[in-house]
Amino acid sequence: MKVIWEAGGVIPFLELLERLRTDYGKDYSRNSVATFLQRMADKGYVESQRKGKNAYIRALKNRDEYAYQKLCHEKDMWFSGKAANLVHAMLKRNDITKEDAAEIRSMLDELDN
Repeated sequence: MKVIWEAGGVIPFLELLERLRTDYGKDYSRNSVATFLQRMADKGYVESQRKGKNAYIRALKNRDEYAYQKLCHEKDMWFSGKAANLVHAMLKRNDITKEDAAEIRSMLDELDN
């Protein structure tokens, strides 16, 4: 998905494969990428259009929408649907810096106002 968003619009399928190789060191087969894209299309994240022999991919959801949906799924799956449980798991592992904590406090304070 990152490669598609970075393209800023429509990206040819073959260019997507090449960018996965060069930018991310991922040498996925055409079939693997096509299967992934079909699953993303089924979920409403991307659409594919064919022009002649070429396929072109376009994101239907932006990065924030995608991340929010993925995070909600993980929260529901692993943390009983509770954001507090998700944050607690990160705090237990010290994955939050002091700067992050201050920013989170500020966001929570804004919710109270």
